[in-house]
Amino acid sequence: MDSLIQLLFLVVTTLAAFFLFNQLRNPTTKKRRLPRAGGALPIIGHLHLFGRKQLLHKTLAAMADKYGPVFTVKLGSQENMVVSSWETAKECFTTLDKVFADRPNLTVTRLLAYNGAMFGLAPYGPYWRQMRKIATLELLSHRRIDMMSHVRASELHASLKQLYDLWADGGTVDMKQWFGDLTMNTSVRMIGGKRFNDAGSSEGRSRRRDLIRDFLNCFGVFVLSDAIPSLAWLDLQGHERNMKRLGKELDDLVGEWLEEHKEKRKTTKYKSTVVDDDEEEEEDFMDAMLKIMEGADFPQFEADTITKATCLNLVLAGSDAIMVTLTWALSLLLNNPNALKKAQEEVDAHISKDRHVNDSDIKNLVYLEAVVKETFRLYPAGPIIGFHSALEDCTLSTGHHIPSGTRLLVNIWKIQRDEKIWPEPLEFRPERFMTSHKDIDMRGQNFELIPFGSGRRSCPGTSLALQMIQLTLASLLHCFEFAKASDADIDMTESSGLTNLKATPLEVYITPRLDHHQIFKI
Repeated sequence: MDSLIQLLFLVVTTLAAFFLFNQLRNPTTKKRRLPRAGGALPIIGHLHLFGRKQLLHKTLAAMADKYGPVFTVKLGSQENMVVSSWETAKECFTTLDKVFADRPNLTVTRLLAYNGAMFGLAPYGPYWRQMRKIATLELLSHRRIDMMSHVRASELHASLKQLYDLWADGGTVDMKQWFGDLTMNTSVRMIGGKRFNDAGSSEGRSRRRDLIRDFLNCFGVFVLSDAIPSLAWLDLQGHERNMKRLGKELDDLVGEWLEEHKEKRKTTKYKSTVVDDDEEEEEDFMDAMLKIMEGADFPQFEADTITKATCLNLVLAGSDAIMVTLTWALSLLLNNPNALKKAQEEVDAHISKDRHVNDSDIKNLVYLEAVVKETFRLYPAGPIIGFHSALEDCTLSTGHHIPSGTRLLVNIWKIQRDEKIWPEPLEFRPERFMTSHKDIDMRGQNFELIPFGSGRRSCPGTSLALQMIQLTLASLLHCFEFAKASDADIDMTESSGLTNLKATPLEVYITPRLDHHQIFKI
């Protein structure tokens, strides 16, 4: 009996020592993991919970109500950390900003982002840092934005005249379409030096618009092989085939712009400042890129590839989000006539009826700024901050371990409707940004409101976007009266995709507020 007890003691001691050794050798077994949403299936994980007609930000918001403000979902073989609290978002974009600065290698990156040459989707590293610097200090600097102010003004004025013509024809006007044409024309002219709607036949113009829209939509589609790489060869959804075709058409289009600019540079002298000789020509963004690339050394990509990728990146960032926000802003004002009246009265108090709104007026329109902030709060153009991937293992301040390669999804739609931060969160109340929340801005430092992201990967075009949105909205309220097409509220149904686009048209009646001769002068 004694020998049996001794043997049993030896076995137990050996097993305990072996277990302790393994614990010390593999400390990750001790690390706390975030709660995982229920309902995962083998191989596909939680993919079946995200149907095509479901809005990702609303599905994840409902999960957060059940599993907490930080949890994980498994999309195929890919681990995703979902953040729905501003405190954790702040940690991810400050303390852990470098860790989460990487981009996942997605199908859309390979086929539509020139395999990572498009800096917004480039992996974290020397190339991204240099291109981000070029975008921030050269292409989207305050000096460059000021130099291009006449482009924004002329496009806005031309579009206002078109709006007057539409009123003269009678009937309703689809303002979503109008916003889309305005922002696309402005972006493409600033980037490529031409109006998007001018050249070619109406069929050609329509096809170009469809190309850009399809391009934007592709960044919002879910590609099954990105979650389950072993299925890549099947292309079950047809997305890869579609992206290859679209990528070829877009490359041909931007390639034409590039060759035109190269030829033009041989014989053209360009302005270096706003006040240079009127006979000199202003540089658009593609001109600026060609100049920058002359002395640059990027071993990863050819100079022309970088120029085309960067210009397409600016089209992606510069048109859709602005159009989406303007559409929601006008929809909210029409559903809240007191706010519409207040915004219009403020515009009238600062801008006389014998001139048009200009950039210098915007600083005086504090209620209009509050309207824009409240619009971004309720309907952020990008409701999910995604495309972030952990470069290495890290640990949250809560002690939860995050493995390398985990993708980060920050649900700003949920954060910006949190009743602990925003009293009556579902109500449209611009006044909150003039009282209780007056110190909150949208430039990535107040994590309760981060529609442009934050940290290293925040949007470099924030200033330009806000300038265009506020100038356009103020000009519309100054020039026209707006009325709903029916007694019913404006339909606020959202659509799925990369940006939170209003699902239905915005049909309204308009009436000029200024003398029509003043409209024609613009």
